[in-house]
Amino acid sequence: MMEKLSNFINGAYTPPETGLYLDNYQPATGEVYSQVPDSSPADVERAYSAAEQAFPGWSTLAAEEKFKILNRIAEGIDTRREELAQAESRDQGKPVWLARTEINRAGQNFRFFATAALQFASESHSMEDRAINYTLRQPIGVVGCISPWNLPLYLFTWKIAPALAAGNCVVAKPSEFTPYTAALLGQICNDAGLPAGVLNIVHGLGGSAGQAIISHPGIKAISFTGGTATGRHIASVAAPMFKKMSLELGGKNPNIIFADADLEKAISTTVRSSFQNQGEICLCGSRVFIERPVYEKVKNALVEEVKKLKTGNPQLDESRVGAIVSRQHYEKVLSYIQLAKDEGGTILCGGEALHPPGFENGWFIAPTIIEGLDAACRTNQEEIFGPVITLIPFDSEESVLTMANSTAYGLATTLWTGNLSRAHRLAGKLQTGIVWVNCWLLRDLRTPFGGTKQSGVGREGGWEAMRFFTEPKNVCIAY
Repeated sequence: MMEKLSNFINGAYTPPETGLYLDNYQPATGEVYSQVPDSSPADVERAYSAAEQAFPGWSTLAAEEKFKILNRIAEGIDTRREELAQAESRDQGKPVWLARTEINRAGQNFRFFATAALQFASESHSMEDRAINYTLRQPIGVVGCISPWNLPLYLFTWKIAPALAAGNCVVAKPSEFTPYTAALLGQICNDAGLPAGVLNIVHGLGGSAGQAIISHPGIKAISFTGGTATGRHIASVAAPMFKKMSLELGGKNPNIIFADADLEKAISTTVRSSFQNQGEICLCGSRVFIERPVYEKVKNALVEEVKKLKTGNPQLDESRVGAIVSRQHYEKVLSYIQLAKDEGGTILCGGEALHPPGFENGWFIAPTIIEGLDAACRTNQEEIFGPVITLIPFDSEESVLTMANSTAYGLATTLWTGNLSRAHRLAGKLQTGIVWVNCWLLRDLRTPFGGTKQSGVGREGGWEAMRFFTEPKNVCIAY
């Protein structure tokens, strides 16, 4: 019998009010293996009511008690790491070895913000002998958290943990493509003693369940990670309602390699930063700019290394690239490979669908490297979000800076150089929210995370997240 997932509302697993379900596919096989609730606004209303009722108790609970509960959730994730990793791989298509690292991060998210609940403090400002001002940071109330399909539990917890640590109650929706680990999180929260109604998880489509969350008058803040087009729609609904918004959206990230860089490290890291998680990470570098004196050397090395990447069975440790998350996205990525050809690009490796033995019906695409395209073409301007990169030579700092900044996106840049002055100079001029120098995805959870331009609004991480999920109130006491 086909397994049916349930919504998690008021501490209990419940079916959708409509009784309707969506098929949940396993990307590696292309087959339906479970079903997820096709929730309606009625389910969101039930979740909101539960959160609203839980808010007075949770918001006034002592910080030490919040810490204990959130830390137990982290421990619960750690304890069930292998079960969660297997579920994540089956649901999303990524290799199990990679899913394990992401489940670790999900636990770290809760542990990090558990400690933040203890340390978050108000500010005070003395006006000499006249008065003193202090700032209260109070929880907002019920907030909405909507997460994507590429790093399911990792990004789900990245939103939920700070919202709870700040004293809010949450109505959360995972992607309908990757619902499984979010469904398991409810039981982990119950086992940790999280009060009923503090976290509610509603599954379903963006157009129904998601729309009900963003448009609900009682949900005062929306934290969303996903595509720019969806983010634009959320802003159009939430902004007129004066909701707080944190939108982490798309990217078309540049990876810049200068001739004076440690080329061996730059090449090995570029392979990882381009193709990890099938290129389905908002931080992946999809446009690789290489200084002309070393262009041929770096190009040939990249092609050689990428051809070694094994694509196939997500259960195998030697599989470096798994399956694309859905047929819809698989067809989109393939259409962009065709577009690159139409625009005059040369496929150096990959460029085709793969059918690994035993997984012939899965959605696999060979890691693809393309050269010969102008920086302004559609392939180099639009987000593909798959295992596809382009190589572009450059001759000067000025020219590569212009090309790197030429897209509508501004999330992250990876910069490879041995020149410290150049690193600082370009880091200040690159129009992205993150610049990694001689590294990639080296993350400190205390730092602000987010992008510029159409890559988003607001920042996540550290105190930025705690501030987002609270309202500041100034109190002035005259002496």
